[in-house]
Amino acid sequence: MPELYFSVRWPDQSVTECYSPSTVIENYFLVGQRYSMDQFVELSRTALSMASERVRGRHGFACSSASDQFREIEYHAQQFNCLDDAHVVVEKFRRRGA
Repeated sequence: MPELYFSVRWPDQSVTECYSPSTVIENYFLVGQRYSMDQFVELSRTALSMASERVRGRHGFACSSASDQFREIEYHAQQFNCLDDAHVVVEKFRRRGA
C-alpha cells in the first residue's frame, strides 16, 4: 500500500510532516490550499479514517499509525484555539522513498 507524507504549515509558521498509510489523503487536500483549523481537523479525521480502512481492507486490521497521526493533528490544532483566524496550509505531498 503506498504511504504518503504531507507537510502542514501551522499558524505559527512551524511545519509538521504528517503520515498517511494511503494516497487517499490527496483526495481531501490540495497543495497550497489554506484551510480553517476546524476544516483541516475534520478533513484529516475523514481522510485518515478512510486510509486506515483501506489498510483494514487489504490486511485485515486498521492502521494504528493513521489514528496516532490524527491524534497528533488534533493536539497540534488545539494549540491555536485562541486565534480567531487560525488556518493551516498543506505545503506538499511526498510518497515514501521519494
